[in-house]
Amino acid sequence: MFGATGSTNIDQISRTLQAGPIPLLAYVAVAFMFVGLGFKVAAAPFHIWTPDVYEGAPAPVVGFMSTAPKAAAFAVLLRIVFVVNVHAIFWVIWVSAALSMTLGNVGALVQNNVKRLLAYSSIAHAGYLLMAFAAAPGLGTSAAMFYTAAYAAMNLGAFAVVSHFANAGERYVTLEDYEGLGRSSPLLAATLTIFLLSLIGIPMTGGFFAKFYVFSAAVKANLIWLTIIGVVNSGVGAYYYLRIIVMMYMRESRKEVPVTPVPLALRMALATCLAATLYLGIFPSRVLQYAQDSAQQLVQQIRPGTPSSASVPAFPEIL
Repeated sequence: MFGATGSTNIDQISRTLQAGPIPLLAYVAVAFMFVGLGFKVAAAPFHIWTPDVYEGAPAPVVGFMSTAPKAAAFAVLLRIVFVVNVHAIFWVIWVSAALSMTLGNVGALVQNNVKRLLAYSSIAHAGYLLMAFAAAPGLGTSAAMFYTAAYAAMNLGAFAVVSHFANAGERYVTLEDYEGLGRSSPLLAATLTIFLLSLIGIPMTGGFFAKFYVFSAAVKANLIWLTIIGVVNSGVGAYYYLRIIVMMYMRESRKEVPVTPVPLALRMALATCLAATLYLGIFPSRVLQYAQDSAQQLVQQIRPGTPSSASVPAFPEIL
């Protein structure tokens, strides 16, 4: 990118690319940056490492990996996609979003290891987020910010439960291990159920509004086929999340799985994730407004002089 524009400053790169014909080297540079960041956020087709790493690493580490670094990488990708504003990357993002949603959800259907299942789930959610990136700046930006916040809360909470239930040495990570958890540890099972319902996108959880805003941004940007792919994949994803819930509540345990008491620190962490998930599902407007204000600043940075009232259209009110 420095060779193409003579600068490593993102704002200067944006001005240079908008001022004249875009050199071929700039397209190559953006493509390479997308490959690197796509690998980091586990977006297809750069996702192959994710299931093995998620299965092999300790669950607390995986919970951190799947939220904080991924959110940071998506923030960098936001700057590159919307500030650098090279339109040729649109189809790259479109294809990557469709592949991520499809491969992630289809791969999760055949998993019996919960950590691998959640790994494929994270690939699918990277695809939903990329839908927002494919939408126009403004709506897409604020939708991506809201989705990142909701996903961080529900996914971190789910991995916290998985980490505790797996016990020392992570011996209990298969779906069969979760049979009868609703009877042996009702509170732990109920907490995991809420996180799973949010990952599906059930109303009254943050996951519902996260997907709603992403799909709304895609429809407003006239990305109808990508929206259809996203909705179909959401239905596919519901199957494997509900499969875990069925194991917990509708199957008798076939082996003795000890459930240790939840430590105070973990209780506080789970309560925080649970509160955030429900808050974003019941009172999303304040966080969404914050995301829209941030998106408005980014749009004005891309197109100086744009009236602030016209920068970011408001999402439709539901509640």
